[in-house]
Amino acid sequence: MRDAGRDQFRHFQAIPTRWMDNDIYGHVNNVVYYSYFDTAVNQFLIEAGVLDIHQGEVVGFVVDSGCSYFSPIAFPDLVHAGIRVAKLGNSSVRYEVALYRNDDALPAAAGHFVHVYVDRVSNRAVPVPPAVREVLNTLAVLG
Repeated sequence: MRDAGRDQFRHFQAIPTRWMDNDIYGHVNNVVYYSYFDTAVNQFLIEAGVLDIHQGEVVGFVVDSGCSYFSPIAFPDLVHAGIRVAKLGNSSVRYEVALYRNDDALPAAAGHFVHVYVDRVSNRAVPVPPAVREVLNTLAVLG
């Protein structure tokens, strides 16, 4: 996704960097990028009304993730996280997320993570709820 333009994503979530995100080298530490992925996707789901982190009977557990880094991000940059759904299975979804620094045309980093939907009480996999599936389909990769 190194050459992924912003037009390849249907939704963007703005995430301000924080002073504490920078490491000793003066740029955002690599582990923080995973936090940006998680924040962008979960904020989208909350705003869409399909994720209740406190009372929901079904929750998504991250079971796989990865990130490739192309150029640095540093405080006080504003990150624009482009989100898309690459695969929607019975009980899982694979998100692809590209992080754009300020107004840059190409991503500073890009990655993925996979949510498996589980029953909050039993921790057993369950089908993606219909309302969640409907929202996720709006982010599905075209073509």
